[in-house]
Amino acid sequence: MASRGIFSQLTELARAVADAARSTPPADEPQRPAQQPAQRAPRLRREPTPAERAERTERTERVEPTYAPERDGEPDPGEVVWAWVPYEEDASRGKDRPVLVLSVDPSRRGREVVALMLTSKEHADAERDGRRWMDVGTGGWDPRQRPSEVRLDRLLHLDASAVRREGAALDEHVFTRVADAAARLHGW
Repeated sequence: MASRGIFSQLTELARAVADAARSTPPADEPQRPAQQPAQRAPRLRREPTPAERAERTERTERVEPTYAPERDGEPDPGEVVWAWVPYEEDASRGKDRPVLVLSVDPSRRGREVVALMLTSKEHADAERDGRRWMDVGTGGWDPRQRPSEVRLDRLLHLDASAVRREGAALDEHVFTRVADAAARLHGW
């Protein structure tokens, strides 16, 4: 009987450690100051894994990117805007980052923004993980003017109210290259 009690205690301890590990941010993630209110995650739809995407090829959603930036405070196709983007491995966590708006669909759940995330990190070897990145250069979305890349294989479906600010409009030629590459990759 005593060993059964120890086993139960060890199981509880293992669960507690696993829960703590899931709720602890990675060491390289900057900590948010305590005085800031916690950001609520906007309503997002999880993107399918490559295997799920392959299973649903007959139901592929068509996105029609059009270049139409306007300096009006609203997310428009062709603009790089800032929004909360969930991590792939844990959609309950994420970070505020720039995204390139491909299209805005007013007929879905209010106004749905279809976008691709940007980063200033170099991803030259990411294709071995199935991730596809394309260079888009520099722009007003990054005050330090670092070269950016857009991730083509992960479509984000954001509620327009989740977009907090405009960064800048992407050059139309660059937007067209990105939209064409995303269309080839996703089969639009």
